[in-house]
Amino acid sequence: MPIHDWTRVRANRFHHFHQDWTVEIARALNRGVLPDGYSAMAEQITGGPEPDVVTLSLPGPPVGPASGVAVADAPVRSRVQTEAEAAIYARKANRVTVSHPDGVVVAVIEVVSPGNKDSRHAARSFARKAAEFLFAGVHLLIVDLFPPTRRDPQGAHKLIWDRIRDEPFELPADKPLTVAAYSAGVPIRAYIEPVAVGDALPDLPVFLTPDRYVPCPLNATYEQSWAVFPKALKGPLEAPPG
Repeated sequence: MPIHDWTRVRANRFHHFHQDWTVEIARALNRGVLPDGYSAMAEQITGGPEPDVVTLSLPGPPVGPASGVAVADAPVRSRVQTEAEAAIYARKANRVTVSHPDGVVVAVIEVVSPGNKDSRHAARSFARKAAEFLFAGVHLLIVDLFPPTRRDPQGAHKLIWDRIRDEPFELPADKPLTVAAYSAGVPIRAYIEPVAVGDALPDLPVFLTPDRYVPCPLNATYEQSWAVFPKALKGPLEAPPG
């Protein structure tokens, strides 16, 4: 399913799509993508930042080591990969306690909205909260379908990574959108896939531990949410580039 150009429509239309899509992602993860002992819930308050989808490890006996896909057996494929020693940078960040009455939060999924970067304060707050998750040991998957602004000239990943490690990063000129998965181990690892309008979304990982993950069905869930998006609102998004 090709990514649409959501800058063509008002923010409320993307908000409607965003709400349905995050629920669909949670449903897909719960339909058998997540191993036993894990579940996904949409729009949960976690005692810190408020993500779109959280992956929970439920109370009870520990989940066996065979849960998920081992990075060693199936390395994550992405255009850009980088890492940072978490122990060095954790001292510089505020810490958050990530808890939930239904279990321990192990991962969060955040679909970036225009409001996340429509002001300097919003952009800084978004990046700070994302870094707090990683420093707290919570894995992260970020999907940003909006092009960079003057507040995030190299996209959502650079905005987050600047709070973890100072290193150069530039989005390709022809791929201005970002999907990025983060493993919150030691070191923290980032897997970045730049994309563009018209591309299919990559199924980057939701990490369950620093070394094990499940693929997040971003493309399939996007397609399912698009299928039920109101037909009357699709016109500007389906029109050929002008």
